[in-house]
Amino acid sequence: MPSAVSSSQGAVAVLRFGRLAAMGAVAVLIVVAGAWGSWGTAQYVMLTKGRERGTIEVTRCGADTCTGPFTPVSPGARARGNVVIDKSVAVKRGQTYAVIVKPGSDAVLRSGPAGVLYAWVPLGGALLLASVVVAGGLRAVRAAWVLAGAGVALLTAAFALL
Repeated sequence: MPSAVSSSQGAVAVLRFGRLAAMGAVAVLIVVAGAWGSWGTAQYVMLTKGRERGTIEVTRCGADTCTGPFTPVSPGARARGNVVIDKSVAVKRGQTYAVIVKPGSDAVLRSGPAGVLYAWVPLGGALLLASVVVAGGLRAVRAAWVLAGAGVALLTAAFALL
């Protein structure tokens, strides 16, 4: 009968390893997806060399976007009568914001510390979600608290500066 006990223990070990591998892969996938989603905006806000920088005075807001004139502040940037910025809790009509123009378009993104933090908000949400997977699936409670703390800190900082 000893062989039945050892094979049962082996099966449990294989299942435990499978659960750890699967949940680890899911947690990594969530964080990578959050970073990928953030990088689409963050690359323009963080790597500003050679980009058109300026300000937008928000004059009109619709359901999803706001518009206003663009005033350049960097050499080589050109003034535009109307540029588009995504409407969010951070953009209010009548306010002026420092922005970067997305290349090849009339769309702008917030720049400066507030813009950088706002660009990384998807990563903050992914860190929070991954912390649940790490705590529940991997049973790594301390690592989950670290991920959750980093996500909360990023989201709090982003909305505190907006």
